[in-house]
Amino acid sequence: MKIELKEGERLDDLHRNGFQIIQNGKLFCFGMDAVLLSGFAKVQEGETCLDLGTGTGIIPILLAAKTKGRHFTGLEISAVSADMAKRSVLLNGLEQRIEIVQGDIKKAGELFAPASFDTVTSNPPYMIGQHGLVNPDMEKAAARHEILCTLDDVVGAAAKLVRPGGRFYMVHRPFRLAEIIRTLSAYKLEPKRMRLVYPYVDREPNMVLLEAVRGGKPRMTVEKPLVVYEKPGVYMPEILDLYGY
Repeated sequence: MKIELKEGERLDDLHRNGFQIIQNGKLFCFGMDAVLLSGFAKVQEGETCLDLGTGTGIIPILLAAKTKGRHFTGLEISAVSADMAKRSVLLNGLEQRIEIVQGDIKKAGELFAPASFDTVTSNPPYMIGQHGLVNPDMEKAAARHEILCTLDDVVGAAAKLVRPGGRFYMVHRPFRLAEIIRTLSAYKLEPKRMRLVYPYVDREPNMVLLEAVRGGKPRMTVEKPLVVYEKPGVYMPEILDLYGY
C-alpha cells in the first residue's frame, strides 16, 4: 500500500519480512532498546500483546515479524507518533494483527478490559526529574523523562491489563533496578527473568531487560550478559541477529 509521507518523515527498513517504519528525524526515533526488547519478549502463538507507550509502533511491528502472536495493540499518547504508527501498520499490511490506540497510559485501565492481554511490553521513559538534561522539544522530552507517566504508572497499567499468569516485559536502566523490582513486586508482578546489556565486555551495563509474571512464584533467572559491541562500530553477532542483518 502506498502511504503519503508528511514533511520531515522518512521510511526506515526494519530488515524483517520487508517491513518498514515511518519516522521523523526531528522527533524521537526508536533506538536499540526497542530492538532488544522485541528480541527478549516472548509472545506465543495465538497470544495477544499490549505495548505501553508504543511511539511509532516499533515494538508491535517487530513482534509481529518475529512471533506468531495473534494480535498486538500499541498505546501512545502523542497524536503525531500515533499517526505515524497507524500509517506504518497500513504500509506493512498489518491492520489485521496490529491496532494503534491514542491514549494515556494513566487511563489505560479505562481503555481496555482488565486482564485482557496475555503479554504486555513497555520501553518507558528512563529518567526522573533530576537525571540528565531535559530536551526542550516536548515529544523528545516525554520519551526520555517521566513527564507524562512514571514507572509506577507503567507497571500499574501492566498489572491491571495482563491476565493472571501473563507476562510483562520491560527495558530500563540498571541504576533504577532496585526501584523497578520493588515496584513490580508491589503490583504482584513477580520478576522471573533478567538480562543486563553491556556496551562493551569491559564496561558497566547500561540497559536491563526484565520479564515479570502476574502472580508468579518467587524465583528469578539472570541470563548471560548481552554485549553490544565487539569493538567501536562493530556489533557482536547476537546483536546483528536481533537486527536481522
